[in-house]
Amino acid sequence: MMCVRFARSLWTAALLLLLASTAQAQFLGHNFGGDAGLLAASQPDPGIYIAPLYIGYRGDTLRDRNGNAIAIDPDRRGSLDVNAWALGFWHVTEKTLFGGNYSYQIAPAWSDNKFEAPILGLTEKVGMGFGDLYVQPINLGWHKERADYSAAIGIYAPTGSYEAGADDNLGLGMWTLEFVGGATWYLDEARSWHFSTLASYEIHSEKEDSNVRVGDILTLEGGIGKSFMDGAASVGLAYYAQWKITDDDFGGGPAEILPGLIGKNRGYGFGPEVNLPLATSKNLFGFLSLRYLWETGVRNSVEGNMLVLTLSFPWGGIPLQ
Repeated sequence: MMCVRFARSLWTAALLLLLASTAQAQFLGHNFGGDAGLLAASQPDPGIYIAPLYIGYRGDTLRDRNGNAIAIDPDRRGSLDVNAWALGFWHVTEKTLFGGNYSYQIAPAWSDNKFEAPILGLTEKVGMGFGDLYVQPINLGWHKERADYSAAIGIYAPTGSYEAGADDNLGLGMWTLEFVGGATWYLDEARSWHFSTLASYEIHSEKEDSNVRVGDILTLEGGIGKSFMDGAASVGLAYYAQWKITDDDFGGGPAEILPGLIGKNRGYGFGPEVNLPLATSKNLFGFLSLRYLWETGVRNSVEGNMLVLTLSFPWGGIPLQ
């Protein structure tokens, strides 16, 4: 199945705004868990793919390091509504490197963020704007009889607006180097049942105009599912898990302003996913992917739920026999 995993949503800047207002100790990375699901580690067949992505996130609870909701008024815990769009471009070539097909990806993103935090006295809307740019200059894919493997290196460039201490940032003001690797295992000879895990490890530079550096972050995402229609359609359960591995570095600055929001953040998400082909009687011209995840086990971050919608279009379509 041509499951186009193309990149990273960059709207996490909104979460950073909400949390940075409460504690200099809490900083987020670029990788948003949940933007990849079933067959996340499978590279598609050679070709050019264009993949628009929409993420609608509705966060309703800010949780501290112990998982407790933070609010002055228990009935008004705040909310974070984010609408984000990205346009992925993925070119899978016929060339090979280390035995794997070579490809590259580019994904610019935009977001329109609205967050409300009664504990902070905030009700803000950040207008539509261009976020940080994601590029994978190298992405390799291997296809075996009962498994697919992939490995990649990604870079986030700080192209989104950012100013230390500002309340309308759309970027994170830092460079991020990302190492990616994973596998999709096929659980039967027909390759209809599959389980996939993709791991991403982020390393960050210091933020602009400061000596603050966000800690390293590990993200796992994928899913278990079943394919139909010769692999063109699938259904299953998607997941993500994310942990901050190393401590944030504040460069000697204050480590905490609001008690409770200190330490490494984490979060998990689970939910259904459906992938469907878009076709005429003679031509398969694209794929539609719908994923809905509920978050749980969140620490030092906002907890909510998200809708992820991806359209992927192989350039020129695929003729049907």
